Amino acid sequence: MKNTRFTATLLAAAIAVTLVACGNKDGKKAATQVAAKVGSEEISVHQINQVLSRTNTNGASPEAVQAMGKEVLEKLIDQQLAVDQATENKLHRSPDVVAQIEAARRDILARAYIQQVSASVAKPTPEEIKKYFTEHPQLFSERRIFNVQEIVAPNQPEVAALLKSLVASGKTPEEIAAALKAKNIQFNGGSSTRAAEQIPLDVLPKIHTLKDGQATVLEAPQAITVVRVVSSQASPVGQEAALPRIEQFLINQRAGEAVAANLKQLRSTTKITYMGEFENGAAAAAAPAAPATPAPDAAPTDDKTKSVIEKGISGLK
Repeated sequence: MKNTRFTATLLAAAIAVTLVACGNKDGKKAATQVAAKVGSEEISVHQINQVLSRTNTNGASPEAVQAMGKEVLEKLIDQQLAVDQATENKLHRSPDVVAQIEAARRDILARAYIQQVSASVAKPTPEEIKKYFTEHPQLFSERRIFNVQEIVAPNQPEVAALLKSLVASGKTPEEIAAALKAKNIQFNGGSSTRAAEQIPLDVLPKIHTLKDGQATVLEAPQAITVVRVVSSQASPVGQEAALPRIEQFLINQRAGEAVAANLKQLRSTTKITYMGEFENGAAAAAAPAAPATPAPDAAPTDDKTKSVIEKGISGLK
């Protein structure tokens, strides 16, 4: 992202220089940061730069980036034309549009505050990063890729007891599925391949101890999962490759914890009144947890019976 923003800034500077050069041909026009005018409205180089800062320009030549800037300008012109027509047709006063604008405003302000809190978090030291590498061999020096079979059922006492008994007696997934069907217990099943970093940190040590052919039971508040390691292969990650990813993971983790703590503190000092149909649920409301990013390959399932190893961990990508 830093490289993208740097390249985009160079583009903004290049466009500005071009505008200055054009303006100095007759010695009368002054330098300007305006890239185009659409009617009475101006589109600035800053607007182009802002769009490009969210675009991947890594590896692109200055000429290619400048061409991208021109494409962005044309899209901004089209956008301004549409905005002008929407305003002329008084669409900005319609209740639905007003609500969307307010929702976008709230989202932008909330994200800006969260980014401010995150930016104040201290970065991990080199010693802390290396310590993390040493303390988590299952993610790095002993990293494995697992081919697993899963059976996911609602976490009810009788279901949990049955599954634990079946696994302890060495039953296969097929036999476990048959036992659940015999008792009319609903469940989901399937197989998948997951690398160590795609398994939650609190679950990974338990999966890592399994040998090929072994199974275990994982419990979550709403689901219980039988996981059997069909096969696995070693795929270690060296320290040199791991350290940058660990640093980013620790930064993300600390930022998430800081945001959660900050919001918890704000909740404790701000009067929050639940009303109407939400009044009875006020007692069950809890402070928000640290933000988490699900693994990109997580398979969609019913939220009530979602496998605990589908969630993944953030940052180590």
